[in-house]
Amino acid sequence: MPARPRPPAGSMTRRRPVTDATPMFEARDLTRHFDVSRPLLQRMVAREGRRILRAVDGVSFAIPRGTTLSLVGESGCGKSTVARLSVGLYGPTAGSVIFDGRDLAQARAMADQRRRMQMIFQDPYASLNPRWRVADIIAEPIRAFGLVQTRGEQELRVAELLTQVGLSPLDGQKFPHEFSGGQRQRISIARALSSNPEFLVCDEPTSALDVSVQAQILNLMKELQQRLGLTYLFISHNLAVVRQVSDRIGVMYLGRLAELSPAESLFRRPRHPYTRALMEAIPDLDMTGRERIPVGGEVPSPISPPSGCAFHPRCPLANDRCKMERPDLKPAGDAMVACHAVEEGRDDAMPLPAIARDAA
Repeated sequence: MPARPRPPAGSMTRRRPVTDATPMFEARDLTRHFDVSRPLLQRMVAREGRRILRAVDGVSFAIPRGTTLSLVGESGCGKSTVARLSVGLYGPTAGSVIFDGRDLAQARAMADQRRRMQMIFQDPYASLNPRWRVADIIAEPIRAFGLVQTRGEQELRVAELLTQVGLSPLDGQKFPHEFSGGQRQRISIARALSSNPEFLVCDEPTSALDVSVQAQILNLMKELQQRLGLTYLFISHNLAVVRQVSDRIGVMYLGRLAELSPAESLFRRPRHPYTRALMEAIPDLDMTGRERIPVGGEVPSPISPPSGCAFHPRCPLANDRCKMERPDLKPAGDAMVACHAVEEGRDDAMPLPAIARDAA
């Protein structure tokens, strides 16, 4: 029986569901530190040592194929650094990034897998070359990876991608400044899809857009995931956004995971006090007048983090153990939580946020 012909390398074909239990992506004790010290001579005069910023400090998670893991947290918690580590824009200080079973620290593995992973950046106004036409922007990965043989095939592929994201093939002859913010983000998505990837890292792709446009982009990304079998690492500071797109959610605080949970479980019963505080900050659109318990204090410096649990200076449940011993992620129901209060059962004293009571 003759072999079935393969589709062209660049074609947007529907991928068959994958039943392999191997995760598409894994972060294993991922760490990234930045040296933010002053120049040597100034340090010698001031008699100070090096200043190390611990942007990511031992983060571990896995993303099964065809699913979405979202990372949320306040600005400066390390979400975007994890995104850049995931696609090789930064190298890890320690730990490893595993993509489809291969460690990306190996140069050959990174080169082999580069086509299969892409990134959608936060600002659609800064991430597109203003001097290139849209067709050239989208075609750049196609040319870089040699996915087509002729100019005609390239033009057909670009037209297909523009149609895929809800734009017209004629838009390929325009420049980025001729589009709105939402349309520019659609162009960014088309560029990310042009190499026919399997894994997309989305670094706050809707934060620079109006709320109505955010919904359009999120719906587009969900549709593309279902159609193409994509795997997403979604970065956001907005819990209301990630609830729409996530299978699982990781809550980050000061470079570490505080909680990792299925999306609906997180909203039904958040466990970590920091997760509860984030949910208390979600606007009450129904104007119920329910009392909120805001989190106090400021985010500590990642250069000199607190001892023990990094959240203990702001946590209403902190005790002496929290101040001395750093908690590790441990099972708590169907979630993983890094909190001594949850481990000891002291979190039951905190009332659930309004949004969690509504979800329950």
